[in-house]
Amino acid sequence: MLATIFWDFPNHIPLFGFELRFYSLMFIISFVLGQYGMQYVFKRENINPKLMDSLVYWTIGATIVGARLGHVFFYDWDQYKDNLGDILKVWEGGLASHGAAIAIVAAMIYWSRKYAKVNPLWTLDRMVIVVALAAGFIRMGNWFNSEIYGAPANSAFETVFVEDGAQAIQRGFAGQVKSIGFERTGNTLQTDTLALPELDLRISFHQSNAAQTEQYANTYLPQIIRMQRPDNRNLWILDGTVAEVYEGADGWEASVKVYGIPRYPTQLFEAGAYWIIFIILALLYLKRAAGTKPGFLLGLFLTLVFGFRFFIEYLKEIQVSFEQNMSLNMGQWLSIPLVAIGLFFIFRAQKHHKPST
Repeated sequence: MLATIFWDFPNHIPLFGFELRFYSLMFIISFVLGQYGMQYVFKRENINPKLMDSLVYWTIGATIVGARLGHVFFYDWDQYKDNLGDILKVWEGGLASHGAAIAIVAAMIYWSRKYAKVNPLWTLDRMVIVVALAAGFIRMGNWFNSEIYGAPANSAFETVFVEDGAQAIQRGFAGQVKSIGFERTGNTLQTDTLALPELDLRISFHQSNAAQTEQYANTYLPQIIRMQRPDNRNLWILDGTVAEVYEGADGWEASVKVYGIPRYPTQLFEAGAYWIIFIILALLYLKRAAGTKPGFLLGLFLTLVFGFRFFIEYLKEIQVSFEQNMSLNMGQWLSIPLVAIGLFFIFRAQKHHKPST
């Protein structure tokens, strides 16, 4: 391994008593940049700028609704089928990119015919350029949220999602944690499959004395860490670990040796790949007149994005428990038809394109 990233960055920015989550910020940046990108396309191709507002509304609506319904039906229908009202609780999390892709295509077909009166492939060929850019920012939002990460592994850029582990501990203590922090000790624990970096976890609790702090740290803390699902666990503690309890400047605290579980930072891999795909699509549109081949850029987008998605899934942790025994996970099964559709549009565009003379 070249470096271990200890990701303990908070998932929000405190702003005037409000928590602005980085994931939401990445969504906002995506839509703003996407709007600027499509405004450039409209100006470049002499499209009525008044159509931009309706395009933005349909894109935002399709992205949110499609991503939400994709998660509900593709990944978690067993939970939602008896709690249909929970489908509307988007703020609780649960979005799927495959659902967003399907909904955006459907929305652009409708928008093209209803409002712009153009071939839907004209719209989709240009829209996918900014969608690729947005996809990179969405994955960066997942990075800030410490979610959709890779499987445990020692690698060149392995990541320990410390912040996710801290949040799990805070939830386990149900609001009793006053402060929590981690320091690297420089030591590692070698297991049969992984080298786990050692961390000094320092924790204090509200209104607790020495005896209560010792009980929390030695009894409840190990239980909370071990109760995390293996596919969602980012910290580990050895049997028989004893906390050091001491009185600090702010009250009683405990120091406990725990171990981080290194993972592939697949969010960063995906973000980088999607931005590279954005550059490829943009250059083909600007320099090679690829927009004159109806369906070509759409097909290339689907093939590259979901082809990469298929292979990166081998490095990712499973998202839902039913994937545990699947030969291919849900993301891979959903990617296969989209790649096939992408290849169809590429070959179709090449076959029907008439070179200029």
